[in-house]
Amino acid sequence: MAQLFVVHPENPQSRLLKQAGELLSEGGLVAVPTDSSYAVVARLDDKDAADSLRRIRGLDERHNLTMLCRDLSEISNFARVDNRQYRFLKMATPGPWTFILEATREIPRRVSHPSKKTIGIRIPDHRITRDLIDAAGTPLLSTTLIPYGEELPLNDAQSIFNRYGNDLAAVIDGGACVLAHTTVIDLTAETPEILRRGQGDLSSIGLA
Repeated sequence: MAQLFVVHPENPQSRLLKQAGELLSEGGLVAVPTDSSYAVVARLDDKDAADSLRRIRGLDERHNLTMLCRDLSEISNFARVDNRQYRFLKMATPGPWTFILEATREIPRRVSHPSKKTIGIRIPDHRITRDLIDAAGTPLLSTTLIPYGEELPLNDAQSIFNRYGNDLAAVIDGGACVLAHTTVIDLTAETPEILRRGQGDLSSIGLA
């Protein structure tokens, strides 16, 4: 059964996030608030946890899982980024954006898109999410917590706990999130392709 950690959204208790990070290191899944609804996260290097992420959402291997990073310096280890792409990332992050980039060999093949070898990457603008990444000591795989067959993500920690308590190691209750998708942009081609319009303001990075 999952543990429920109630943390302050602006000044989260480090001891609780450390406990959540330990559960991730043991192969558990953790639900965490982000700047665009709740997500379920796992360690990047844990194959079984990655499979569990897809199973909890009813996703197949063609669905890009998203990697949550602390900052831009981490991205270069996991994705190939040229000067043009870096400018977009620098303008947009941290914030409610997901960028599709070419994965490096540091990304396990089971995590990247099987035919395109791409990975979705985010630097979230949410204190709890960033502190959890710090506590885990590694970027985290994530997927938005949208129940199978439904369209809207869950946004209440207690509801998540009640519904997925047997599938998760922990639920971090940081209060309600902004209930809106990230803006998804594919940067792998010469011209950026907008795959989904969401919270991210396209005009702020010159794509409106």
